[in-house]
Amino acid sequence: MSGRIPRQFIDDLLVRVDIVDLIDSRVPLKKVGSNFVARCPFHTEKTPSFSVNRNRQTYHCFGCGAGGNAISFLIDYAHLGFVEAVEDLAAFIGVDVPREAVDQVDFSSKQDTSRLYALLEQVAGFYVEQLRSHEGKVAIDYLKQRGLTGEIARDFGLGYAPNSWDALLARFDQQTLVDAGMLVVKEDGKVYDRFRGRLMFPIRDKRKRVIGFGGRVLDDSLPKYLNSPETDIFSKGKEVYGLCELLENKAKPERILIVEGYMDVIALAQYGVHNAVAALGTATSKVHMDLLFRFASELVFCFDGDNAGRQAAWKAVEAALPSLRDGRQIKIMLLPQGHDPDSMIREESLQGFESRIADALVLSDYFFEHLGEGLNLATVEGKAKLLSVARPQLEKMPRGFFREMMFARLREITGAKLQDAARGGSPIANQAKDKVQSASMMRKLLALLLQYPQLSQKAEQQMYELVDVNLAGMDLLKQVLELISREQPKTSAVLIEIFRGTEHEKVINALANLAWEVPEFDADAEFGGAWNQLLRQIQDNRMAALIEKSSRGESLTADELNIFKRGGKINL
Repeated sequence: MSGRIPRQFIDDLLVRVDIVDLIDSRVPLKKVGSNFVARCPFHTEKTPSFSVNRNRQTYHCFGCGAGGNAISFLIDYAHLGFVEAVEDLAAFIGVDVPREAVDQVDFSSKQDTSRLYALLEQVAGFYVEQLRSHEGKVAIDYLKQRGLTGEIARDFGLGYAPNSWDALLARFDQQTLVDAGMLVVKEDGKVYDRFRGRLMFPIRDKRKRVIGFGGRVLDDSLPKYLNSPETDIFSKGKEVYGLCELLENKAKPERILIVEGYMDVIALAQYGVHNAVAALGTATSKVHMDLLFRFASELVFCFDGDNAGRQAAWKAVEAALPSLRDGRQIKIMLLPQGHDPDSMIREESLQGFESRIADALVLSDYFFEHLGEGLNLATVEGKAKLLSVARPQLEKMPRGFFREMMFARLREITGAKLQDAARGGSPIANQAKDKVQSASMMRKLLALLLQYPQLSQKAEQQMYELVDVNLAGMDLLKQVLELISREQPKTSAVLIEIFRGTEHEKVINALANLAWEVPEFDADAEFGGAWNQLLRQIQDNRMAALIEKSSRGESLTADELNIFKRGGKINL
């Protein structure tokens, strides 16, 4: 169904659902005090550090930092998109998801994606039938030549596109075929089947829906591989081949192997490597990395050892750097010249291939080996060159332990006393600041507001005191107070949902789950004390600014004189 999901429905949904019941249905919880705990489903641990709070309707892991509301849990646990998570949450409590009406002029057949999914599922079935036909024998022979079995062809839904210009046109709706990318439309309006005489690979999304196809020729014609074009449901820059099959085999793989082609994925699966995926005819991108890191904390790039493979490996590393948060790992596995994953696993067997994966270069070693290749690091010139090419790459990485250690490695190699421009204090120091004992006043106020939105009433009466105040975090504090006043969120879960997709989403989630452990009956006093402290600091700053202005011989305005007489207070 078309149209946006109303914001009010999402807020009401988060109020109606009990996050404890939702998570307990997937991860068994045990009540400890006022919270419910379990071993975290997002990382391996021996003792429970995953906590669910019924009052706030939020969860938080003190081990890996995962946290959020019921929607966040479904997105991360079930690997869903936002809309999919809302739909699943609504189904959990037995309600339908409404949609806001759209103008008739904006409604087109392209928006009705359900018909595209239905068509492509039928087309995939048609191709499977054709593989078993007399004409499809050429594709069967090719698969046998590659050593692939009927079982693996079945598991991946392989099929055959007849060598005909209108095999699909004769069976399915023409406009839907066009919208699904299965027909080519010429300038004169004539149409014909896009895939002809090819071995067909259905591309499925993580919800097992066919969203497109890849096709391989069975002779020497070009192009050897052809993919579906961009459609309303398919973007090759955002999808990878084999992810659906991988997740069917193991929902939470320890690592994901990224290879270069469809046949590599299928051949490896036949030999027992069920955790491989391939980009769809494009270079591996940050979008791909972020997608795959949702399912595994370690990615291994497996490329041929020729020049093209080495170039692809470095491009993949460049794309991966912005995604390398702490806890994520990348390895590089370059195969010997003349080998691809298919030939390598046949020659060395599963055990030998897995040994290669285990021995693959970690990103840090590969990074400096690649950039240092051909440089004489015993000379000033060589070290300067390494600095000039390495530092811009490292600047792409998000803040964290790994980034700091990469800069430390660069300093060690070059002997340079360079400073990480985005460092802003070490993660260890920042973690210490997160503790209650040394937490800043602003962090305390924000954390308490996010955890107990009802505390905002005291602050709302004195919002005028925050006018023209330039303190770190002040803009966010005012934004939170204004949102609470306007939206009146009933729980923390509703409040943090408002910030989803904004620039403040990460810090809001972190503060909403800050281990403050202030009992609800003490929260009002804690907030009041911190708020009064903030006002005193603001007033002291105003007084200091006015005194400094006067000491420079500048006259104070009438308003400034009144503020000075009131000790820095504003009286509107």
